[in-house]
Amino acid sequence: MTIGVLDFTEAPVRPVLAGERRDMTVPKVTIEKTILDHSFSLEGLDPDFAHGLAALARTVKLEPNKTLFRAGDPGNGFYAVLEGSLKVCVTSCAGSEQLLAMLGPGSVVGELSIFDGRPRSASVVAAKPSRLAFVEKSAFERYADDNPAVYRHMLTIVGQRLRQSNDALAARSFLPLPGRVAQTLLQLAAGFGRPLENGRVLIHYKISQSDIASMAGGARENVSRVLNDWKRGGTISRISGYYCIEDKATLEAAATL
Repeated sequence: MTIGVLDFTEAPVRPVLAGERRDMTVPKVTIEKTILDHSFSLEGLDPDFAHGLAALARTVKLEPNKTLFRAGDPGNGFYAVLEGSLKVCVTSCAGSEQLLAMLGPGSVVGELSIFDGRPRSASVVAAKPSRLAFVEKSAFERYADDNPAVYRHMLTIVGQRLRQSNDALAARSFLPLPGRVAQTLLQLAAGFGRPLENGRVLIHYKISQSDIASMAGGARENVSRVLNDWKRGGTISRISGYYCIEDKATLEAAATL
């Protein structure tokens, strides 16, 4: 794919959120190439449309533990993760927090807002230093109105997210804790996995047992027992602080409804 000439123009600006820094030094052509090379959210989209969509983006940097947006904030666009990782969570009226997902490079977050215009449904916080590509809702709508295939592609992404939500809801309702922990590890492997020899998968993200417990909907002590049982049985291992899936088939069987 041919990358065009350097263009330092920006999309229409919006207020900078707490903990957020705009990256004013990276040429737009570099932003485009990074998105095109690393975002699986553009896979399957016509290269010309993918290039045009990437050209709408500008970068945003987020420091660890800083909030990208909170549940209830206006939905003014969506983000693609270029570097780092994000936590997606919801908080109850009593203040308890539920971790819904961890998102790594290539993931898209906030995409529902481009379709329904409603406020954010969850909060997103940086787990590590992160660099994101932001596409403003109005800019996306203008481009997609002229190129309806882009709408269809984004609807596919939304459909995938809804299926994942349905799977998680069904797991909470019908799977015992080991099955929910297995589903959580497989979800993390899908977002952060690096294949090793003999079908092993390294989850290249150092996640705490507390976060695994939050995602799986169980007490940390009980989740710890499940993980230790699997380590003793050779289903998983730890390599330099990272979880490694040694026997993916066993986890898949445990996560099956």
